[in-house]
Amino acid sequence: MNTRKLQQVIRSIPTSDGAGVKLRRSLGQAPALRLDPFLMLDEFASENADDYIAGFPDHPHRGFETVTYMLDGHMLHQDHLGNRGDLRRGGAQWMTAGRGIIHSEIPQQQSGRMRGFQLWINLPAREKMKAAAYRDVQPEEIPLVTMAGGVEVRVIAGALLVDGENVLGPIQGISTEPLFLDVRLPAGASFSNPLATGHNAFVYPYEGQLSIGAADEASVLAAHQAGVLSAGERVEIRADDGAAAFLLLAARPLLEPVVQYGPFVMNSREEIEQAIADYQNGRLV
Repeated sequence: MNTRKLQQVIRSIPTSDGAGVKLRRSLGQAPALRLDPFLMLDEFASENADDYIAGFPDHPHRGFETVTYMLDGHMLHQDHLGNRGDLRRGGAQWMTAGRGIIHSEIPQQQSGRMRGFQLWINLPAREKMKAAAYRDVQPEEIPLVTMAGGVEVRVIAGALLVDGENVLGPIQGISTEPLFLDVRLPAGASFSNPLATGHNAFVYPYEGQLSIGAADEASVLAAHQAGVLSAGERVEIRADDGAAAFLLLAARPLLEPVVQYGPFVMNSREEIEQAIADYQNGRLV
């Protein structure tokens, strides 16, 4: 099998969003730094409540999906549809904004560590105006697989191949066929898994550094950087310099125009103007 190589490194930059939540943004910090269909990846991590306590008050979305994955802490989601969901340590939320949703994400803690990620995934043109929906995924719904060498993998979406059998994550049936794995490597351990040919993929180490690619041509990827992978049939990743933890994300590219204005992602400027008008006139949803 052809092993994927590290093709591009996108260094995350400190920024803030919502009501001043401090975070690091890799994918999506500029239009040229996307990876179809991935639009944005934010990492938030702090033990200082001032960095996160104000959260993300009511704000709109249209035309894409958001995935929130919590490593530590407690966040409350509420939206205009009357949905209410708790995002706790080890849990995730997969929200399809579709034609429109107005929601908030507010921390439910006054102190302690808040750590996790928010990923934006584009929707194909034919699905951008479908009804909004979301799913809260509880920690116990996410398979935790222990592999050779003490490697631990949580399968949020897609499938992990283990001993010839697929371990399926709770998120399936998405048109972009996403893979979302959270992998922990002890020092000196390695991880490999097939990736669908033609799917775009990237790796984001949030602890430690990684060696990516076949052993004779591996490249190093430091923590808090998104490593875009080349084409290929499988991925090989090692923790050659101490323990590490990373996200592995892959999905089928849409190959469609992307026009973004803040929380609206459509295929044309006219559709963006319509989204703004709908929001201003209370017709977003």
